[in-house]
Amino acid sequence: MEQKFCQSCGMPLTEKLLGTNADGSKNEDYCIYCYKDGKFLQECTMDEMIEHCAQFVNEVNKGLPQPITKEEYIGQMKMYFPHLKRWRKEMTLPDSAVESPALAGVKDLIAQMADTLPITEISSIDEEGYPCIKAMLSPRVREGIKVFYFTTNTFSLRVAHYKANPKASIYFCDTEGFKGMMLRGTMEVLTDAKSKEMIWRDGDEQYYPGGVTDPNYCVLKFTATDGRFYSDFYPRSFVIK
Repeated sequence: MEQKFCQSCGMPLTEKLLGTNADGSKNEDYCIYCYKDGKFLQECTMDEMIEHCAQFVNEVNKGLPQPITKEEYIGQMKMYFPHLKRWRKEMTLPDSAVESPALAGVKDLIAQMADTLPITEISSIDEEGYPCIKAMLSPRVREGIKVFYFTTNTFSLRVAHYKANPKASIYFCDTEGFKGMMLRGTMEVLTDAKSKEMIWRDGDEQYYPGGVTDPNYCVLKFTATDGRFYSDFYPRSFVIK
């Protein structure tokens, strides 16, 4: 069976260590030391929980081939805890309005990576349910941080995937800045003249000899719903409205 961990303190969970809901039933997400009768036993921040857990580093070391220091343990928890259910925070990013400086910074990062990075990885789902990833030239056109347009071949395997299953994700990677931006959403295949003309560029004839009306030329329209970014050694999830 897959090992589960407390979504508050990270402790490995067993049946005996499960917390309880308000009705007395077992809670599958939290341990008895963090959650009882439908309530958290400690009102604390994530950093305070990390400091609390750090005092048990000697117990942790009993199961490790190479002991770690308290400082190393704290560093590991600061990377791990943002993924736990209790501490996972999702920011909502309206596509147009400007809100707090923190949210504006995330939107600026998405726009900057989309506009400056030469390559974007896109994923599709194949007929057996496996994710397939391909490197593409970055989007030709974007509408805010929600809609992105790519050019591709109509008769490609990727287009066949999207026609069968529109679920998709795109990924921007800044290797020099050690930043990554993943957006999830849906990919639509467009073949209408207006869409094709919108992203056509001089020189595209080398890929599509028939020009803008070439039947092997089409547009991929990606619409983002949510995503996750990694910057300054810190991951964060967000929802795009």
